Amino acid sequence: MTIIELCTTFTSDDLCRELLERLRWPNGPVCPRCCNPNPARLVSAAKLLYCKECDYQFTVTANTIFHDSHLPLIKWFTATYLICESKKGMSALQLKRTLWGQNKGSYKTAWYMCHRIRAAMASAEKKMLYGTIEMDETYVGGKKKGLGVKLGKEAKEVVVGIKQRNGELRFFHADDAKSGTLAQYIKDNVSEDVDVIMTDDFRAYPKALRLAGQSKTKHRTVNHSAGVYVDGDITTNGIESAFSLLKRGIIGSWHKVSAKHLPAYLEEMTFRFNRRNSKTLFLETLQHMITTEPLTFEKLTAA
Repeated sequence: MTIIELCTTFTSDDLCRELLERLRWPNGPVCPRCCNPNPARLVSAAKLLYCKECDYQFTVTANTIFHDSHLPLIKWFTATYLICESKKGMSALQLKRTLWGQNKGSYKTAWYMCHRIRAAMASAEKKMLYGTIEMDETYVGGKKKGLGVKLGKEAKEVVVGIKQRNGELRFFHADDAKSGTLAQYIKDNVSEDVDVIMTDDFRAYPKALRLAGQSKTKHRTVNHSAGVYVDGDITTNGIESAFSLLKRGIIGSWHKVSAKHLPAYLEEMTFRFNRRNSKTLFLETLQHMITTEPLTFEKLTAA
């Protein structure tokens, strides 16, 4: 679907609601409070449904990411499409300008929309990775002049990446890059039946794999310290390419990402990356948005 097709297909809120209802209730509307499968549609307001069992009025957007939003659904659809199709992400300010114009709209509203869409992306099921795995870590944040390499890294945020070759990607905002931390990510995301795990020569990895219960014989290392980046089939270029895309997103699109919200941006990047060849990315994102619980502004901004 192109942006032109989106705008010509969904010309009204009713058409948007019709799609959302098919995505949320493929077998017909169900009351979100008592699960009654036979709610009545009110004649006075077609978008409203009424459940006689629990005396509850609701719409298809009730208790979803769209909950309590007064924005036209076509704006939600357009925002979702733009974020899905922007390989390096789209800033809230750019989204505001695109949807409302240069001097209209609210940056806070656009920012809230972006985070609600990211929250839906984060709800996607994540299966264990298997086969050939590449793992690496990187550091996100501005340069700290005068601190030296070690202290400069400590002042940044750690992002751990795990990628299945020709498969899915995972990014994690980690507290540190110590063996115990890396081991937990391996345990939670990598199958015990994995064929091989490839890393660089960072000293924490051998112990991390041992703590995670992975066999030493499955570990392959490429010696970056010696200037070696490809040794036959052994390389971490796949995960490093994903890191490069993430950093292009931070530098070129978002410009500044707080440590608090970094995990949300990582979820957005991995969700889009893992579905980069999907022809139904937009619909899949809407599917998660209509089945994910609401994200309140208070919860999003809480300390």
